[in-house]
Amino acid sequence: MNYSSTRDKTIKITASRAILQGLAPDGGLYVPDTIPESGLTENDLLTMDSYTLTAHVLKKLLPDLSYDVLLKGVQDGYGDKFASDEITPLELLKDVSVLELYHGPTSAFKDMALCLLPRLIAASCAQNGENKDVLILTATSGDTGKAALSGFADAPGTRVIVFYPADGVSNMQRLQMVTQEGNNVCVCSVKGNFDDAQRGVKTAFAEVESDKVNLSSANSINIGRLAPQVAYYFKAYGNLLKSGRIRYGDKVNFAVPTGNFGNILAGYIAKLMGLPVGKFICASNANDVLTQFLKTGVYDRRRPFYQTASPSMDILVSSNLERLLFFASGGDDDLVSRLMRSLNEEGIYEIPPELLKTIQDDFMCGSASDEQCYAAIKCLWEKERYLIDPHTAVAYHVFSELSAEGSLSGETVILSTASPYKFCPAILRALGTEIPEDGFEAMEKLRDITGTKIPENLAALKSKPILHTDTVSPDEITSYVMRKAGEDKWTK
Repeated sequence: MNYSSTRDKTIKITASRAILQGLAPDGGLYVPDTIPESGLTENDLLTMDSYTLTAHVLKKLLPDLSYDVLLKGVQDGYGDKFASDEITPLELLKDVSVLELYHGPTSAFKDMALCLLPRLIAASCAQNGENKDVLILTATSGDTGKAALSGFADAPGTRVIVFYPADGVSNMQRLQMVTQEGNNVCVCSVKGNFDDAQRGVKTAFAEVESDKVNLSSANSINIGRLAPQVAYYFKAYGNLLKSGRIRYGDKVNFAVPTGNFGNILAGYIAKLMGLPVGKFICASNANDVLTQFLKTGVYDRRRPFYQTASPSMDILVSSNLERLLFFASGGDDDLVSRLMRSLNEEGIYEIPPELLKTIQDDFMCGSASDEQCYAAIKCLWEKERYLIDPHTAVAYHVFSELSAEGSLSGETVILSTASPYKFCPAILRALGTEIPEDGFEAMEKLRDITGTKIPENLAALKSKPILHTDTVSPDEITSYVMRKAGEDKWTK
């Protein structure tokens, strides 16, 4: 199995080479030329732990890396870093199940992939005889940045630069990044929104050349980021089987809060590999460009950008949608190339009606305002004493609306993407209580009124010094990367 570009199928490389490159040379995203069957039996889903299941799925998607290397990478990557032995526990509520993806070292779902990516890169370097350092470039809307920094800190043979929108992340997310230690990490704020940062990083990929490093990405444009996320969809299905809520073969819906479309696309790949899925529910906040696309077939980024209570979804250009267009169109790289050119040059594209119908067969959608998000948090807390963050609340609101309409059948799993403690002011507002100005006092207040536990990694931020203060405009990202790539050592 090879990987090719979504914009040109004649570009073919191995999975390990795709991990190292991150982005295809024509600007496209790497996709497998065939989607393998998972090969997982009912007994496998009932008995495999998170480590062996993840290694199994990775071997299917990254076939030129050995299973033993992948299993060791998973064991070392997850190890004792997660607060739950289950890694991704499934919480069974009355009318829905919640897949908790935030028990890792940065309290966000990005840990599921970024604890593994350094090991996948190291294995890929060994597989391809690469001896130059790999420089990871990442734009973040909040959670990817810290997870990448945590995963790659002091990892041999790697460096990482994270760009984040100066006013587009929560204060807790910002503190997680700017206090990050490590001699191979660099954090820089961008004067603009996430789309500005992401566009600057993509430009840097195209323009930066260095004899010291190879460039790669920790964003979900990198197949090494996406592949580990496929596994937890299978794990959720197995947990539902164990609970007795479903029988083997029953179709399950997945409601996913998403801005960049990577998390939900991982589920779609799981379905292509044989996972029984009913519908994917794409949940948006006020930046509902994905919802509008799934309803109309028109993707239009020429619209107002809103800062919301769910900042990790404040995105207008969803990179991974390109992969869905490729898969759903039967691998029509000419069509994808034309659509992406139109998006880049005109800010808009429209897909053919038959392609929209194909996508709508698998995807439902909806959006939530901030007020609806707050109401969802309060509703679930009062009804079941279960606390969710603002991103998960967006998905819960959309799920609730579709359920009330009678549009859903069967069991639904909501993917919970972050700890509520990363967004304490929003949670306290939703619960109708006063919000302390100090973020750490807000954490303590949320703990006191709910009886829930503050994640240790967040509580520890209070005593950590600020280490990263660089700021650039979007147009300065390429020159910044070139300068950092040319330095032999980074010091704080």
